[in-house]
Amino acid sequence: MLETSARLLRLLALLQTPREWRGTELAARLSVSPRTVRNDIERLRSLGYPVHATRGSSGGYRLEPGADVPPLLLDDDEAVAVAVGLRTAANGGIAGIEETSLRALAKLERVLPSRLRHRLNALTTYTTPVPRDDGGPTVEADVLTSVVTAARDHETLRFDYRTHDGEPARRIAEPHRVVTWGRRWYLLGWDVERQDWRTYRVDRMVPRVPTGPRFTPREIPGGDAAAYVSSGVSSAAWRLHARVVVHAPATVLAERVSPAVGVVEAVDEHTCVLHTGADTVDVLAVHLGLLGAPFEVTDPPELVAHVRELARRYAAATPAVPDDAGG
Repeated sequence: MLETSARLLRLLALLQTPREWRGTELAARLSVSPRTVRNDIERLRSLGYPVHATRGSSGGYRLEPGADVPPLLLDDDEAVAVAVGLRTAANGGIAGIEETSLRALAKLERVLPSRLRHRLNALTTYTTPVPRDDGGPTVEADVLTSVVTAARDHETLRFDYRTHDGEPARRIAEPHRVVTWGRRWYLLGWDVERQDWRTYRVDRMVPRVPTGPRFTPREIPGGDAAAYVSSGVSSAAWRLHARVVVHAPATVLAERVSPAVGVVEAVDEHTCVLHTGADTVDVLAVHLGLLGAPFEVTDPPELVAHVRELARRYAAATPAVPDDAGG
C-alpha cells in the first residue's frame, strides 16, 4: 500500500508539469506497466484530480485546472525554488507583496521536511542580498498586474505618466512586453499618438480604467524585447554618445558587444558602425580598447582628443624597437 501511495504521488507530480504525457512515458518514469499507469490514473480521478486523456497516436494524459483539486505537490527542488523566490520577493521592488510573500514563506517552511529546511536555511544564512536604497523605485503590485494583463489581452492602455523631467503627462499605448532590467520594470509599447515604439518606466505609470480597444500585436523591433529595452535605457542615460567605425564584420562585433553597451550597424562585409556611449570619455575609451579590432573615432571631439592622448601615453610607455643593424 505504501509503495502504491508513493507511486501515486510521483505520478501526480509528473502530471502537474505543463505538458501531455503518453502512457508509455509515464510507465517508463515509474518503472511499471502501462496497465498499472491506467489503474493509477483512475485512482487519481476517484480522489478528485481531473486527469484528461486524449486518444490517438499523439494523445496522452494531462492534469486540467480545477477549483476542487487537492493541494499542490512539489518535489524537493521545486519546493526550495518556491521558497527562494518568496524570500526574494519579500525584499524585491514590487510594493505591497512583501508581507504576503513572508506569510506564504512561513506556511511553506512549516510543512517542509527537515532535509529541505536545512537546504533553505543554508541558502538564507550564507547569502546576503544588497539592501535596497530607500530612494529606489518600487512598482505597485496592482499597477504591474494591470499592465501585464493589458499586454496579455492585447488591450490599449491609457495611463498618467511622470516623465524623466518629472513633468506630468498622459499616454496611450499598445502594451507588448514588460521587461525587468537592473532594478526597474519597463513597459515596451507602441505609442498610439506618436506612432512609434516607446519604453516606459512602470513605477511612473498610473493606469486609467477602463482599458481601450483591442489591438493586433506588432512585431517587436529586432524580435527581442529585452535587447531593445536594455539598449534604449542605456543610451538614454549616457552623457556622451559616439559613432565609431570598426573594421570588423558586424556579425563578429555583435557577439562581443552587449545590446546594453551599443548598437552595431553593418556597412559592408568587413566594416561596421558602433553606436555607443558612456558617462565619461575614460569609460568610453576603455570599452573601445576592448573591441579587439581596429577602429576610427570621429566624434565627439572630447573623445577624439582623449583617444589621441591615450595613444601618445601608450607609445611613450613602450620602448622603441631598434632598427635591424644586421645585414
